[in-house]
Amino acid sequence: MRKIHFAFLFSLICVTEFGFAQQTASTTQQAPPATKYDYHDLFAPFFYSKNGNSQRAATGEPGQNYWQNRADYILDVKLNEETDEISGSEILTYTNNSPLKMNFIWMQLDQNLFKKESRGSAIVPITGSRNGGAGQDFDAGFKIKSVKIITADKAVDVKYLIEDTRMQVFLPTELQGQGGKLKLKVDFSFISPQYGSDRMGYVETKNGKVYTIAQWYPRVCVFDDVMGWNTAPYTGPGEFYLEYGDFNLNITAASKIMVVGSGELLNPAEVYTPEQLKRWELAKKSDQTVIIRSANEIKDPNSRPNKKELTWKFKITNARDASWGASAAFIIDAAKMNLPSGKSSIAISAYPIESNGRNAWGRSTEYVKKSIEYNSNKWYEYPYPAATAVAGGPGGMEYPGIVFCGMDAKTDGLMGVNDHEFGHTWFPMIVGSNERLYGWMDEGFNTFINSLSTADFNNGEYKPKWEPDMHMIGNSFTAPNLEPVLSYVGNYKERNNGTLSYSKPAAGLTLLREQVLGKERFDYAFQTYIKRWAYKHPTPDDFFRTIENVAGESLQWFWRGWFVNNWRLDVSVRGVKYLDNSDYTKGAYITIDNLEKMAMPVILQIKTVSGNVNIIKLPVEIWERNTSWTIKFPSTEAIESVTYDPDKVLPDFNPSNNVWKKP
Repeated sequence: MRKIHFAFLFSLICVTEFGFAQQTASTTQQAPPATKYDYHDLFAPFFYSKNGNSQRAATGEPGQNYWQNRADYILDVKLNEETDEISGSEILTYTNNSPLKMNFIWMQLDQNLFKKESRGSAIVPITGSRNGGAGQDFDAGFKIKSVKIITADKAVDVKYLIEDTRMQVFLPTELQGQGGKLKLKVDFSFISPQYGSDRMGYVETKNGKVYTIAQWYPRVCVFDDVMGWNTAPYTGPGEFYLEYGDFNLNITAASKIMVVGSGELLNPAEVYTPEQLKRWELAKKSDQTVIIRSANEIKDPNSRPNKKELTWKFKITNARDASWGASAAFIIDAAKMNLPSGKSSIAISAYPIESNGRNAWGRSTEYVKKSIEYNSNKWYEYPYPAATAVAGGPGGMEYPGIVFCGMDAKTDGLMGVNDHEFGHTWFPMIVGSNERLYGWMDEGFNTFINSLSTADFNNGEYKPKWEPDMHMIGNSFTAPNLEPVLSYVGNYKERNNGTLSYSKPAAGLTLLREQVLGKERFDYAFQTYIKRWAYKHPTPDDFFRTIENVAGESLQWFWRGWFVNNWRLDVSVRGVKYLDNSDYTKGAYITIDNLEKMAMPVILQIKTVSGNVNIIKLPVEIWERNTSWTIKFPSTEAIESVTYDPDKVLPDFNPSNNVWKKP
């Protein structure tokens, strides 16, 4: 197949509906069809509503005066397996790096979602929802026992106000800006829901409950230069927006219970038996999975230290959250992960015997290891000392250094969910976007990088055997009943979440990478976005501006069509006319029409009667001031057919008009 690319097209005579073609009788085309396309809409100026400033530059990077507050936590809690209660205290050290003074701070009390009277419970439809408490009847929500300001010589009770899933803490003296520090101690407890909005909770197994514990301590809200205090309530659909800091976790439980948590296990010698400790040290050096606690040891009391209780200590630094899992039923295995800098980390899996087996969680650590190694080399190095996958009740949920995945997952399903949840290390654990509002900036970006890591895994072991048909996908992704991608998570139908948060934004990045910018330009721009906003808080504008500035391409038409609006793509091939009627050797005019609101670059396949095939590519700029476009093709014989987007890589939802055939 002979291909004609952009360089060759420069030699072609391209004419618009107002140009030479319509002034020549022999090239008169049929009347243009009705169209919804308005190039003034798609290519309108002033896409960005504000200029860059000293906090956020016009280039999409943090400005010279960018600031961000910090939250460090010391968390001491105890798990009561009989009552499902988690109780203890936190010490929050909050640093106000903003230029403003504060008379109060806001904190998130996400467990209050599960109260019957919560906003999240009130908005669950009668048909049900994966969000909220799913009709559970228990003593839900945080019990705040005390809130104290800690100074050098005393701890003072302070006033606080609880409103649904938020708590406002009033400060007795102003917290100064530009580095002012506050130390707050909160004593709290809560009963874990069994079903925690598909993000946390516990599940019964034959050897004990498996706890996956998250949203488990009062967390300070983000105060930023975009919205001030981010206090959107936790109603279930939107996830989280959190400050960065260091976490120390001390989790006490009965000695029979194994605990895994975010970050590094600081005291393995205290919580493992001597034999398990040997295996643990071996796993840290092994590229192959090493069993730390086997299925045969689960019912053996000698597989646990001979104590009534144990305290498991974990530490994770420069993270936005911390979570943990616990169970007497855990099998635990691990292996070394090799990072591009030469450092290593450890991949860990914890799962009950029901999840064991080589076609199931027996390969989990392999999946974790290879997913993280790939993404570390491709995008940005994995920052944590450990990566733990826990088999439990949630179908899939991510936290720094630890994820919860369905205990029934197997083979490609398990690989896919592990790969997806650990892909969230990059979005939003490293790049800390506002999930509560913009789910597509973590779920969609992560779904995109998953497509590449899946294709890479074991030379394509789980790579889909079919090529995606963007015509079918485009029809689904731009259906009229869909909201725009750039909607708040709580502002679209729950049934549309998979498309708008995950699939459509991921497909948009694939289109940019493969059809608009090319892989090299896109990958460099995407890597730059991650590097610029690592451990910071980007907005959609920061992402859009970064990709444009680094790739050197105005993409406002793309953001406007695919993300800001739910516009459709429909390009038709109107027809072919020869310059001299039946004399094919003098060339032909080929006319296409844009019939819908979106535009994309154009790919045309031109096949002649002898079977010769030419591919012509046209830039999106042909639609910058035209609804139709005509090219002069240097034909030497009759044209058999003209096909728009023959490989179905563009999201044209109506392929019925994509082909012109010789009468």
